[in-house]
Order: sequence, then structure tokens, then C-alpha cells
Amino acid sequence: MTLRHKSAIRQHRRSLRRRAVNQRNKSLMKTLIKKFRETINSGNREAALALLPQMFKAIDKTVAKGAIKKNTGSRYKSRLSKQVQNLPAKAS
Repeated sequence: MTLRHKSAIRQHRRSLRRRAVNQRNKSLMKTLIKKFRETINSGNREAALALLPQMFKAIDKTVAKGAIKKNTGSRYKSRLSKQVQNLPAKAS
């Protein structure tokens, strides 16, 4: 693709920077969600509850940057917190 206009060249550079930021935020979010799901599958409720605020922060940051939509972020948070609530508490 050959860009000829100065404004098109600048816009292309801008889109590449924005794409990199979006990919970085989405990757961090997905990594934390994957780690969270592994913790849930192991049945460790305390560790999952400890990861919850960190994961919510990453989801909220990704929403704020515009990489994912607000409802998508809310859906992730709702489903993942519901999974934690369904884990049995340790009987002491």
C-alpha cells in the first residue's frame, strides 16, 4: 500500500500506534483471565479472590482505552465473578 498524502501517512502511523496499545492491553487482560480460570479450575477460592481486583483493573483499563466495548468488559467481569462465587468455601 503506497500512501501519498501527508495526512494519510500520519493517520497510518497513528493507527499502528493505537493498534499496538490495544493489542498490549488486550493481551494483558487475556493473560490475567487465563491465569484466573486456571486458579478456579484448581479449586483455590482464596487465590481466585486475590486475583479478582487485579483482573477487574485490567478489564476496566482495556475498556477505558477503547480496545473492547463497555458491555463486553461488564460481561467478562460478571461471568468470572459468578464462577468464583460458585466455588465451595474451605471448611475449617
